[in-house]
Amino acid sequence: MANATPYDWRPFLLRWSEEWSDSLPDDESRSAEDEAARRDRWLGFPPASEERIAAMEERLGRRMPPSYREFLKVSDGWRHAGGFVWLLAGSTDARWHNNESELAEIFEEHLDDDAGPDERRDADIWRRGLQLDVESDITHVLLDPEDVDEDGEWAVYIWASWRAEPPERYANFVEFMRDMHREFHSLRARSADGEPEFANDTTRELDALVEQSRLEVLRGNWERAGHALDEAKGYGRPRAAGLGDQIRRLLGQTYAVYFEGVVTDPRYAPELLPALVAEHAANSYRDDSTLMFSLRGAGDDVVSLAYATLEQIRNGTYRYTAAGPFGEAVERARELARWGNTDGAWRTLMDALPVWQPLGPDHLAPLGWVADPVLGPLLTPERGRELLSTPRGGQTGEAPSPPAGLDPDNLAWLADPDPHGNLTSYRFVLVEGAKPEDLPGRLADGDEAALDDPMTSDEARHRLLRGKREFSSYDDKALMAVGRAGTRWSFAFDSDPAHFDPRRFVSPAAAASAGTRAVVVWSGLRTWRGEPFFHLSVAQDGVEQYAFTYADGEIRRTGEIPRALDPDRFFGSREEGTEAERPLLEAVTGEFGVHLPRYAITHGRLHTFTTRSWTRPSGNGEAYTVVTMNWDAER
Repeated sequence: MANATPYDWRPFLLRWSEEWSDSLPDDESRSAEDEAARRDRWLGFPPASEERIAAMEERLGRRMPPSYREFLKVSDGWRHAGGFVWLLAGSTDARWHNNESELAEIFEEHLDDDAGPDERRDADIWRRGLQLDVESDITHVLLDPEDVDEDGEWAVYIWASWRAEPPERYANFVEFMRDMHREFHSLRARSADGEPEFANDTTRELDALVEQSRLEVLRGNWERAGHALDEAKGYGRPRAAGLGDQIRRLLGQTYAVYFEGVVTDPRYAPELLPALVAEHAANSYRDDSTLMFSLRGAGDDVVSLAYATLEQIRNGTYRYTAAGPFGEAVERARELARWGNTDGAWRTLMDALPVWQPLGPDHLAPLGWVADPVLGPLLTPERGRELLSTPRGGQTGEAPSPPAGLDPDNLAWLADPDPHGNLTSYRFVLVEGAKPEDLPGRLADGDEAALDDPMTSDEARHRLLRGKREFSSYDDKALMAVGRAGTRWSFAFDSDPAHFDPRRFVSPAAAASAGTRAVVVWSGLRTWRGEPFFHLSVAQDGVEQYAFTYADGEIRRTGEIPRALDPDRFFGSREEGTEAERPLLEAVTGEFGVHLPRYAITHGRLHTFTTRSWTRPSGNGEAYTVVTMNWDAER
């Protein structure tokens, strides 16, 4: 709809009246007033004179805000403002509400002692507001004489008993009436069979805007197009919600994203269902009946695909595929991501995106990959914006500048505090010239020398502990994620190691280094579990070459340690070692040319396995603890 100026009421009101009249079925019964309005194609009333408005203002003791004043000069009141206000007040019917609804007490009951201005405003509006609703479906419309802008406009508040929300605020009466026009359209946009119910200049303008916006999104101009789609969605235009939801999902937004009108189309279901179903799986608590709400109107084939996809997502076997060159890039990206190279995986997808082709005219971007357990973690809001800004689907435009990668080319990031500021401990093994999938054979025995499917560290630990009843301090088997640590190295990383016992600790470096070189680092310089400590050991061809352990303020060392790694350089005073972590990690980076993928370790999904114990068996006179949990016992 072409925007009206704040005081150019007549064209806007005439169009609204004509659209309302044309939307009424011929066989619908209506009141005499509504029938006269339909016949006259005018929802309003005769204009109020300046004298009538002045008398109103004298009665109320306040000069009315400019936009409402000018409205009254065109129509002294209004019928059917939206779908739930049947009669809006003119100069005679407007009155101070004076808490007639007794809602002030209800809102005040829910106020905390530290309630802010917004919460108090929601309660106070019922005492000071000017009531504009005359006949409505328990819907209140109030002008607030205390919420005034620099132009003298009063804010409008609307609240209905069936809306479990605070009053909705509009900056002025013009914004309120525009939104009521949108509400009228959204309620009339479709008939019961889903077909467009009426067409007029407004709907034709908006539908053309939707098509133009679709092309703009494919050209990479998604921000302005997204606002236009939201405007059309407010009017209930077909396609607008489904197109806009694709933008929102790629920006990382999941709430109330349903791909309405698109996801139930068999053409688009393979791309859009996974994202929809993944969000359902994360929040449904196994109540799958709610999934059908998002699939209403879908055929049996789409419903069957939805539930099959849901099962795959829940058991971790969903795998996104795509056709053509982009599909080939997806496979390469997955291989990179599952070994921790998330930056490389993302660049692989983005390099291939310009040749991606949509499945139909209402498909804006590849989306199924966000539900893939390996590819999905690649998405960040910044990356989503880059994808949306990249021309694709046969459209041309200026390619965006790629954002900075998420992984530093070093180990020093491990010294950064975690997002919650907690103290941390970690340990890792680096093996030169070995593939990540070979590390279990070097660090584990028997059935444990195999990789689990990619999962987050929390998922891996939950799976490890599931059903476990006995916990012992006798051994220390590490749950480790694996990946690549550079061009020549692979890593195994434990983000939540057990307590470090320097008396029983046995470095796995020697066992891991058969036929090559291995490095072990275990840092607890910021841990809350006892005194700060740090261990480094390096082995080659099955033999430890050198090592040192800083613990209890002392350094123990073996072998000839390179000067760059000499612990005396980092723990000179041997009294405070917490500042040594970052320079130590920088030194290890420089000595071996290694790095660890921060994003994959902290946010991604990696293959995991359980190592053999990092501690020797207890000796004579050494005690250990065994705790047995009986999960089935009654409390």
